[in-house]
Amino acid sequence: MARRRGIFGIVVLACTIAAACGSSGANVTSTSHQTNMLTVAIGVDPDTLDPMRQTTTTVSNVVQMVVESLATVDQSGKVQPDLATGWQEAADAMSWTFALRTGVVFTDGTAFDAAAVKANLDRTFDPKSVCPSCGVLSRSVRSVDVVDPAHVRLTMLQPLAADVVLGLLSTATYGILSPRMIQAGQPGYVRQEKPVGTGPYILKERVPGNHVTLLRNEDYWGRPPAYREQVFEIVPDATTREALVRSGQAQVIMLPPISDLPSLRQDPTVKVLLAPGDRTVFFAINTADSQQPLMRNPQVRQALNLAINRDAIVKSTLFGAADPAQSVLAPSLFGYCTVPNPYPYDPDTARSMLQKAGATGMTVSLLAPTGRYVQDFQAAQNVANDLRAVGVNVNGPRTMDWPSYVATIDVAPAKATTDLHMLGYAAGFLDASQAMSQFDPGQMPPKGLETSYYDNPTVTALLQKAAIEPNRDARAQEYCDAEKLIWNDAPWIFLWVEKFPIVYSSQVTGVGSIPNESYYTVYAHPA
Repeated sequence: MARRRGIFGIVVLACTIAAACGSSGANVTSTSHQTNMLTVAIGVDPDTLDPMRQTTTTVSNVVQMVVESLATVDQSGKVQPDLATGWQEAADAMSWTFALRTGVVFTDGTAFDAAAVKANLDRTFDPKSVCPSCGVLSRSVRSVDVVDPAHVRLTMLQPLAADVVLGLLSTATYGILSPRMIQAGQPGYVRQEKPVGTGPYILKERVPGNHVTLLRNEDYWGRPPAYREQVFEIVPDATTREALVRSGQAQVIMLPPISDLPSLRQDPTVKVLLAPGDRTVFFAINTADSQQPLMRNPQVRQALNLAINRDAIVKSTLFGAADPAQSVLAPSLFGYCTVPNPYPYDPDTARSMLQKAGATGMTVSLLAPTGRYVQDFQAAQNVANDLRAVGVNVNGPRTMDWPSYVATIDVAPAKATTDLHMLGYAAGFLDASQAMSQFDPGQMPPKGLETSYYDNPTVTALLQKAAIEPNRDARAQEYCDAEKLIWNDAPWIFLWVEKFPIVYSSQVTGVGSIPNESYYTVYAHPA
């Protein structure tokens, strides 16, 4: 590992000096080596490999190559069968029966069957389990029952919209682990960092802060992947990731330096995929803030939104790789609607509102990640400067590695230590239900990811109604009504919906994306 890090440094130095790295570098790796191993450079270290505990799309992408779910989201964004071959909803919507794929075996030799599904869902639904993205499904299932080895039934406490049930069961959160790994009373039941699944790859090795290596599952029930190994290198610096793919030391990277997209498009050794995304980027405002009580005032939060020059940041810092937020959700999600009063850049009004609220000169702490989103820390610096320009004293932005970042922000309100922290939320399926859980007080940590601690009973009632509403038009209107209220309450500084740039070697093909901001390298192969 020390040798690998040394090579990274040499590549960066060479590219800095020559500024033409990669003109012939993609030929460095031999064809046989490429067939044996695909190297993917990502920006963040996994905080956990436990499917149940997933909060980060980049990490979930890796986990889902090892652990499959009953359903999956395809490259068009639709939910399709996976470990389940089909399902039937009862006429009263009070139960769901899933037909399971037969002849499938976990990579430890355990058979995949209804008992395995029950063991996993029982663990996920256990009130003592930590499952930040379980969503409303975990609160709506009365029991999970084995009908026979090939069928499992979910009996509901309340009906849920079909899009919600199937969408959640397609996510990494509901990935199916070998029941040997999650036996009740054993450490693996509480936290499983060595997942064993049925997927096309097997977890071979993880070195925290450095890499995760996956080995091809030679007994996979589906189409076998081309590469024997896929190695996910942890490379927080975007410039280093770019240098690696230009030199051929990595074949795929996520989130290159956005300013380099034009030159990358001109480089014949690489290809650029600017994939559509469903990620909304924002600063969560601590609305229950005991350190800065002024944050509890919606007028103060509205003023912070008016202080931010989104268009300028998108243009100058993100180089157009995002669209300024026009609502709470990304436009690709079912239930999205535009709000009638978007926040323009209006620093004069922001100053006036802060003055009227007695918030002129207030001090806030600001936290942002590095390497998680497009130009995240740089954009956070822009936001901090815009806030300072309207009279807010800003401590920060501070940053840290991703696991530490998640541990800092994903805490109960009484343990919160920051006033503002940057996040991006990409729903695992293209429905408002999962994204809107960010405004459900029942999803405050440790139960979920509602880290603004926002609580509006009218919004909560609308979200609860939409989750069980069978009529899609009515659901869409309920979500729209909730979005308008949330926008006005401003529990976030709403920023933008980012695009998802992926760069890969021209010697590789089959690299793609899924509209829930997932990269897809399972069936990548030499060109």
